[in-house]
Amino acid sequence: MDEELHELIRETVRAIPEGRVATYGDVAKLSRAPSARLVGQVLNQDGHDLPWHRVLKADGTCAPHIAEEQLQRLRSEGVVDGAGKVNLRTYRWEDAVDEPEPEPEPQGGLW
Repeated sequence: MDEELHELIRETVRAIPEGRVATYGDVAKLSRAPSARLVGQVLNQDGHDLPWHRVLKADGTCAPHIAEEQLQRLRSEGVVDGAGKVNLRTYRWEDAVDEPEPEPEPQGGLW
């Protein structure tokens, strides 16, 4: 992996605000990484100094091997989980949410 992409992934994770979360896919999209798995690899190898705990799986859960510590860190920031799962609709980082598609305007005479 090139160094520029590596640093862009790190910058994206660093930008997630306290009390918010993003998915691995969100970070990949925002950093233009080719996959969510690559984000996970970067965090695993070089994420110790980042707010890695703010990055979750697409369903709002943690990776099993870090779940206890991750949830504890998130709770300390005010992120509430339900049975080990974070509600992404409530806590997802606003920058990671796609803008909703605008409603189509009605065409004259078609209604």
